[in-house]
Amino acid sequence: MMVPLLARIRQSYEHVTLPLGHLCARIGLTADMLTYLSLALSVFAGYLIAYARFWWGVAAILMVGLADMLDGATARATGTASQYGTVLDHVTDRYAEFFILGGVMLSGIVAPAWVLFALFGMVMASYVRARAESTGKLASCNVGFAGRQEKLALLIGGLLAQPVLPQLRVLEWAVIAVGVASHITAVQRMRYTHRMLVRADPPQDVS
Repeated sequence: MMVPLLARIRQSYEHVTLPLGHLCARIGLTADMLTYLSLALSVFAGYLIAYARFWWGVAAILMVGLADMLDGATARATGTASQYGTVLDHVTDRYAEFFILGGVMLSGIVAPAWVLFALFGMVMASYVRARAESTGKLASCNVGFAGRQEKLALLIGGLLAQPVLPQLRVLEWAVIAVGVASHITAVQRMRYTHRMLVRADPPQDVS
C-alpha cells in the first residue's frame, strides 16, 4: 500500500530540521508550546478565510505547517517526544482542519454540504488510522491515496486560485477533491488494516 507522497518527503527531512529544533529549545520554546501555536494560527487562518482574505489565509496555513514541523523537530532535538505529545499533535491537527474548513464554509464561496463532506472524510481517514494503530499490531497505518499534507495542498491551491478565477468556483472544486481523496484514503486504510490484522491474527480452527 502506498504511503502519501508528502509523508515520504517528511520522513526524509526530519533529520534536517533538527538544528531548528535545537534553536527553538535555546530560545525557550517547547514542543507543546509550538503545538498550541499551530492551533492558534489555524484559528487565525479560519478567520481570514471566512472574510475571503484567501491569500492571507494561505500564508497563515503555511505558518501552521511551519509550527507543526517545528514542534516535532523540537521534541526530537530535546528528547522530549512522548506518546502524549503525539496524541496532542494529532488532536490539534483535527481541530486545525475544522477551523480552516469552517472558515471556508463561512466565506460563502463553497456550499456547506461540500465542506461537511470534506471534513467528514478527513476525520474518518484519521480515525481509521488511529484505531488501526491502537491495536498495537500495526506500526503505522499512514498509507493511502492522500495524507493530511496532500489535502492541505489541494485546499491551498483552491484558495490561491479562487480570487483569480472566481467564475470557475475553484475553491469549491478543491474542497470536493479533498473530500473524495479523504474518503478514498479511509477505504484504503481499512483494506490495509484488514489485510495486516488477518495476517497477524488468522482465524482459529475450531474443528
